[in-house]
Amino acid sequence: MFVDTSKERRDLDVSAVAALDEPTRRRLYDHVVRQSGAVSRDEAAAALGLARKTAAFHLDRLADESLLDVVYERRSGRSGPGAGRPAKLYRRSAKQVAVSLPDRRYELAGRLLAQAVEESEATGEPVRAALHRGAEELGTHIGEQHRTDVFDLLEHYGFEPRREEDAVVLGNCPFHALAQAHTQTVCGMNLHLLRGVLKGLDETGTEACPAPGPGRCCVRLEPAGR
Repeated sequence: MFVDTSKERRDLDVSAVAALDEPTRRRLYDHVVRQSGAVSRDEAAAALGLARKTAAFHLDRLADESLLDVVYERRSGRSGPGAGRPAKLYRRSAKQVAVSLPDRRYELAGRLLAQAVEESEATGEPVRAALHRGAEELGTHIGEQHRTDVFDLLEHYGFEPRREEDAVVLGNCPFHALAQAHTQTVCGMNLHLLRGVLKGLDETGTEACPAPGPGRCCVRLEPAGR
């Protein structure tokens, strides 16, 4: 699936990365992720020579940013009445945080390329044909799911569209480094992805056309039949 990096999601990721700019908080994060098990406030404070209150504040901030997960366990091994309250423990979150400016979608390209290789091996279909078909199918799904203006959708996904007369030029290529090294393969994938988006949005009056040029995506949207 196309990874949704909407403005709201990107803002959350930026906030999470910014939270690690505070030195004590970064030390606590690094300490927790190096441990094989969950870490208590007392353990973290002792390991880094911090006051417990300071460690607790920063650990909770990291949890608020979804960089750490909170779990509760009884360290005594006892249960039932008199066993005491479970300890609040911290461990690395499964959430992945990535901030890229301009927006990049290398994971999406990797998935489409890997899927094409696997389908080619299973069916004998040429890899490039499988890649184009898979990209168009995914683009169609994106368009059908969003059902919004094509300009807004492309902006939502980081293509940085801008209008030039009756065409839409895409100022950012989400696959920039790959497109530089493997132009024919990646630009063909991108072209079919955007053709699928237009199909899913039922934008019959617009077509995606190859239009490589410096400082922009290799695809532009033009009035159909021009």
